[in-house]
Amino acid sequence: MPDYTHPLDEARQFIYKSKTGRKPLNELLWFAMMLANFLFILLFYRLFGKTGLYIWIPIAAIIANIQVLKLVDLFGVNATLGNIVYASSFLVTDILSENYGKKSATRAVVVGFLSLIVSMCLFQAALWFQPSPDDWANESLKNIFGLMPRIVLASLLAFGMSQSHDVWAYNFWKKKWPADRFIWIRNNASTMISQLIDSIVFTLVAFAGTLPLNVLLQIFLSTYILKWIVALLDTPFIYLAVMMNRKGLIPEEI
Repeated sequence: MPDYTHPLDEARQFIYKSKTGRKPLNELLWFAMMLANFLFILLFYRLFGKTGLYIWIPIAAIIANIQVLKLVDLFGVNATLGNIVYASSFLVTDILSENYGKKSATRAVVVGFLSLIVSMCLFQAALWFQPSPDDWANESLKNIFGLMPRIVLASLLAFGMSQSHDVWAYNFWKKKWPADRFIWIRNNASTMISQLIDSIVFTLVAFAGTLPLNVLLQIFLSTYILKWIVALLDTPFIYLAVMMNRKGLIPEEI
């Protein structure tokens, strides 16, 4: 009987090859996901205005807290998967700071903070229910959401501290250099320091004592560097958001 390999198995083998000779599909997917996040933010902004940006904040916060549980090999190092969608929330608060001011950006931080608390409570409540004998998903949910309290505590601290700094720093640099040609400076100067704060706080609170020190350091460095790349590459998109707003392409607040 001929040896038959299902195409799906071949795809899995292609994606999950060992580091020696592994094709760079993870890296390609990472850049594709980053571009998709940026485009989704602009789509939400174009369709729903400022409200769309507020909607994106809890989406990013909740998805990031689930994706962060998955470790992947990126550029030869261990990294958490949720760094793109989480880092995209800094682009959102920077757009709000630029187009609507500090008060609007601060409101988005509060929305994100509350969404983390609510999602943790509801996810934990789901685990309290006794599963049916026919249930097949409860163990998987326990594996994911069982870690949520510590992950969410880390996210709450990291999100609150880093985003508050980001809003403050963006407006600080905007007062120093208010011209449009300096948007890239205030966007990157505020975000990159905020990302450092976020990476330190989250890595220590979420993973300290559960992972070997070398893995912990690798996760911290890779997470920060990847978020730094996201912050650098989101710069054209904040310019696009500013241009869309000034050309009257953004609807009034819904």
